[in-house]
Amino acid sequence: MLDDFPIVAIATAPGRGGIGVVRLSGKDLTPIIKHLFSQDLQPRHAHYLPFNDAAGEAIDAGIVLYFPGPNSYTGEDVLELQGHGGPAVLKRLVARCLEAGQAENLRHAQPGEFTQRAFLNNRLDLAQAEAVADLIEASSETAARSAMSSLSGKFSEEINGLSERIVHLRMLVEATLDFPEEEIDFLEKYQAADTLTNIQSDLDKIITQAQQGRIMREGLYVVLAGQPNVGKSSLLNALAGDEVAIVTDIAGTTRDRVTQQIHLNGVPLHIIDTAGLRETQDQVESIGIARSWQEIEKADVIIHLHDAQKPVDELHSAITQRLPKNTPILEVFNKIDLVTSTNLPAANTVLSNVAATLYISAKTGHGLEKLRHTLLDVAGYQTSAESPWLARERHVNALEQARQHLKLAEQHAQHNDQVLDLFAEELRLAHESLCHITGEFTSDDLLGEIFSSFCIGK
Repeated sequence: MLDDFPIVAIATAPGRGGIGVVRLSGKDLTPIIKHLFSQDLQPRHAHYLPFNDAAGEAIDAGIVLYFPGPNSYTGEDVLELQGHGGPAVLKRLVARCLEAGQAENLRHAQPGEFTQRAFLNNRLDLAQAEAVADLIEASSETAARSAMSSLSGKFSEEINGLSERIVHLRMLVEATLDFPEEEIDFLEKYQAADTLTNIQSDLDKIITQAQQGRIMREGLYVVLAGQPNVGKSSLLNALAGDEVAIVTDIAGTTRDRVTQQIHLNGVPLHIIDTAGLRETQDQVESIGIARSWQEIEKADVIIHLHDAQKPVDELHSAITQRLPKNTPILEVFNKIDLVTSTNLPAANTVLSNVAATLYISAKTGHGLEKLRHTLLDVAGYQTSAESPWLARERHVNALEQARQHLKLAEQHAQHNDQVLDLFAEELRLAHESLCHITGEFTSDDLLGEIFSSFCIGK
C-alpha cells in the first residue's frame, strides 16, 4: 500500500497543448496553498492568479480551483492549477509545488494514485474506478457510452442489488440454523428454492451483458490463417478499407504478422494477417509460419481462408487437423468471382468447431458484409443489444464463480433441510465472488495491478 502523503502530478497528456493541468491531492493542502499563493482560496471557485516561483518570478498565470475533502474526486483536499500547456511550464509548476510542499512531504503521484485514493476513500467502488481508465481508453463512441454508464454506477447497482438478495436469503438460512427447535421447513416456508431460481436467472442476464461489455472493452482477436496466395492480405486490406498489407502474386509475400484494428458496430476487432502456412526451407519464412501458429493459438476467432478455385489437398488437410479444437472457426472461400456458382466448394465437415462457411471475394467485396456480422455472432456479441456497461475479464470470471456457487446451493436445496449449512456456505461464497467486483473483498496485489495500468495524473 502507498503512503498517505500529499501527491502532485501533471494531469494532462504529454506534449504541447492550449491548457495544461497540474493536480494535487492530500488530507490538508492549506499549508501548500499558503506557500503558493499567500492567500486562502474559496472552495469550488475559479481564481485567476499568477504562478510564481519561490523568488517571485512568474512561471505562468492561470486558473486555480480548490476542492476541500471529502467533497472532491479523491475524498481529500484537491488543488488544480490550470495554465498553458507547454511541457517546460508544467514541469516548472510541478517543481514549484514540490518545493512549496516539502515540509508536508509532497511527492510525485504514482500511476492511477488519484483514482486509487478515490476508491480507498469510498468515493468510487472498484468497478467505477476501473471505468475511469476504460473511459479514457475507449476507442469508439459505443465503448465511451458504456464506460460512462459503468462510471455512473449502473454496473455496480446491478451487482449490489443481486448481492442484497443473496444476503437476505443467507439471513433466513442462518436464522433457521440458529433456531432448529422451531422445526420449520425453511425451503418451503420462505420459498427459498423459487427465490434462488430467480436470483440465478437474473445473474445469467448480467453475465450475458458482462460478456458483451468485455468484448466491447477488449475487442476480438481475429486471425487470418491459410495457405499462401489464398488472399489473406487482400482480405485484411478489404476489412480495413486501406492498403495496410502488401499484396502480390508471389507465394510467401507475408513473412510476419500484420495487425490492424477496425470497428464493427463499435466493437474493436484486432485483425491479424499471418504468413501462409506451408512447408518451406526458407529460414525467414519458417520463423513467420511459426509465429502464425502462435497467433492462431491465441485467437478468439479464426478465419480459415481458402482459394475457391483450388480443390482440397494434403496441405489443406494437414492445416485443418492442426487448428485449435475449441476456437470458433469460419471456413471462408475467397475469389468466388473467379468460379461459377455450380463449382463452389463444399463446406468443411471435418472440424466440429466450424461455426460457419462463407463465400466471398476480397477483390469485389462480395460477402464481406455477411462476414463482418458473422464475426460478431460467433464471438457471442449480440449486435441487436448494446452492452449497458463495459466489463473486464475479472468481472466475468467473478460472475461465473458466483453462478457455480449458486448451482451448488441449488443442488443442496434438493435435499430439503438436511444440508442447510452447506446451502448457506455456497450462498456466502457466491456473495463473496460478487463483492470482488466492487472491491469489498480485494487483495492489495489486485489493487496494485489495476491502478498501475492507469495514466499518471488520474
